[in-house]
Amino acid sequence: MTTDAMSAAAPLAAAPVEARGLTKRFGPLTAVNRLSFTAPRGAITGFLGPNGAGKTTSLRMLLGLITPTEGTALINGRRYSALPGPLHAVGAVLEACTAHPGRTARNHLRIHAMAGDVPGERITRVLELTGLAGAADRRAGEFSLGMRQRLGLATALLCDPEILILDEPANGLDPEGVRWLRQLLRDLAAEGRTVLMSSHILAEVAQTADRVVIVDQGHLVAQATLAELTAGHDRGLEDAFLRLTGHTPEVPR
Repeated sequence: MTTDAMSAAAPLAAAPVEARGLTKRFGPLTAVNRLSFTAPRGAITGFLGPNGAGKTTSLRMLLGLITPTEGTALINGRRYSALPGPLHAVGAVLEACTAHPGRTARNHLRIHAMAGDVPGERITRVLELTGLAGAADRRAGEFSLGMRQRLGLATALLCDPEILILDEPANGLDPEGVRWLRQLLRDLAAEGRTVLMSSHILAEVAQTADRVVIVDQGHLVAQATLAELTAGHDRGLEDAFLRLTGHTPEVPR
């Protein structure tokens, strides 16, 4: 079966997010090398790896922003470009929201609501959900990094998607914001949604994720539940991560 035929079919048993042999080369550099993994429904999957491991490139291939050199990136059994109503299927945050600095948070969401054919009441809902109701009429240019991150999440949630793909969603959030994000993602997963999130904050992933995918130098090195991955490691996820990526944790003297 060709890759086109595979992406045209949407098997009922397919994982909502699936990478099959993903490879991406930029000239002589291989950023991602035959990477395969899944993210199931009703769970938070942490996507981990050292800097330069190929995490963001992989997420961009899943969202159709980069074309794989080889392999297939599937959302609900289809390539992103073949999804009916992609904004309603997937909400994504790949960087802190880049809303026009002169536009208010509410007006930024209104524009995206028109693109997704979303009723105005949904704007109010996501502003409340992300803690931005009190700042809805402030210009985005006045927002801190953490507030821009919340606005990015509000935008991703606007079309009530069943899948969330998030790249470093806790970046810029204060401790209260990190706790809020953790609970939000847990609530969304409990509703049966799929959450795939990259992060370099291992302690936070250990408190949030149900499953973990670890990549290093573009290769898959582990895919397991958090409990399976950390079994036998005294320092939990940090210990497992450092050993799997070729580093030995230093023992305090």
